[in-house]
Amino acid sequence: MTDLPAKGLHLKTAILIFIMISVAPLGDTFLGKGMKKVGALGGWAPGELFHFFFRAFTCGTIWIAIGLLLTYFVAYLLVLSWADYSYVQPASSASYVLIALLAHFILRETISPLRWLGVAVICTGVFVVGHTHPKTPEHHSW
Repeated sequence: MTDLPAKGLHLKTAILIFIMISVAPLGDTFLGKGMKKVGALGGWAPGELFHFFFRAFTCGTIWIAIGLLLTYFVAYLLVLSWADYSYVQPASSASYVLIALLAHFILRETISPLRWLGVAVICTGVFVVGHTHPKTPEHHSW
């Protein structure tokens, strides 16, 4: 693989990380909403397991979640093919803000002040990591 100029690498990395930050929380939210519709697993008997998975895999909300999470996974695979994991993982953690907001406004969850503080700490780390280059100069392959 040829190395891209720094500006091109930053742009395509930023685009894919933006996709990851957008679709993963949406996928998780749809999954949470879908599983609340499906209901809790009643027991471990084969009939109950079959009924649970049947309800889960016939729920449209679950399939939307699967599509969104698959989109996240493809973007993640692509960005990791050229950018350092130590850059991508913290940068994609910016999704925690969106996760907390979606949980609060869509799933009607209560977010404690301590949890909001944790999200703020994560965002500070994301800001620091975001100001570094996505690929180290001496990138070693295994």
